[in-house]
Amino acid sequence: MGDSLSTLADWIDIDSVTGGEGEYADALIHHLESLGFDCERQALAEGRFNVLARAGEPLVCFCTHLDTVPPWFGPRRERGIIHGRGACDAKGPALAMIEAAKRLLASGEKRIGFLFTVGEETDGAGAQLAERERTAPWEPRFTIVGEPTDNRFIRGGKGVYKAELCARGVAGHSSQPIGPSAIHELVGAIGRILEDDWGRHELYGDGSINFGNIEGGLAANVVAPEARASLLVRAVEGPEVIERRLRKNLGENVELIRGKSYGPVEFVCPHGEEGPIVAFGTDAPWLKSWGKPLLYGPGSIKDAHTDHEMLRLDSFEQAAADYEDTVRTLLERL
Repeated sequence: MGDSLSTLADWIDIDSVTGGEGEYADALIHHLESLGFDCERQALAEGRFNVLARAGEPLVCFCTHLDTVPPWFGPRRERGIIHGRGACDAKGPALAMIEAAKRLLASGEKRIGFLFTVGEETDGAGAQLAERERTAPWEPRFTIVGEPTDNRFIRGGKGVYKAELCARGVAGHSSQPIGPSAIHELVGAIGRILEDDWGRHELYGDGSINFGNIEGGLAANVVAPEARASLLVRAVEGPEVIERRLRKNLGENVELIRGKSYGPVEFVCPHGEEGPIVAFGTDAPWLKSWGKPLLYGPGSIKDAHTDHEMLRLDSFEQAAADYEDTVRTLLERL
């Protein structure tokens, strides 16, 4: 696997933070074409495109994302470990998938393909594009989504409801009986929301909410004319249920602006194992016509998005073997 880790280091060395995926996408295309895969670009915007690659007519598709979170930092290797942005999220999974596909192709199995998407870390725009524009021969029965899962197949993933609360008030001197204050209105809504219940599901467990950012107002002696807060629900219910619960807590001076949202997702565990539930997002909710989803990958989600992101060689090697075995298992069922 030494050459594979050298390739991974080269890919980590390419800055592919969301919005700038093009150079890494081109590197993937070059690599895949050298292995005998036919590749195409699926354009989202100038310099941003999904990569589709296939050997024959894909019945099983490998899928992971091209983009990484900021800030970018380059590769560093030590014994059995590679560090760098994208090491486990998700350039390591991408390379493990390609290693598995090389072995499958060498054995004569061509019913495999790849979908590499842009924008997974923000809005899922690449996956939504792939869903809208999917045509024959892209009719997979299964799609294996690659994310860092500690080499475990995942049973289910919580949904996401992302939104912003926007409060409006009346500006004025705080010595005077004027208002309302946008900050007071916003804080009141947040308090009510935090006291509410965010659902429980037999499979997915408890829902939860987090307010990640609050801003607004002008000064301590000025009644605030406006204030905003961002929130994210790790959802065990559908988006419409979440939205109704939020709206009943807002008050007349607070507006809800809905962002990315989708319900929980159930994944296939290929050998019937009882896999864990995760709360992080993936492209799977957008790929409804790409067959039944599986979720698996090398590395740990605890290392993703950190300043010490890394991938261990043994995890990478296990993933390549597990991806190969899984494809064979799935194809045998068809």
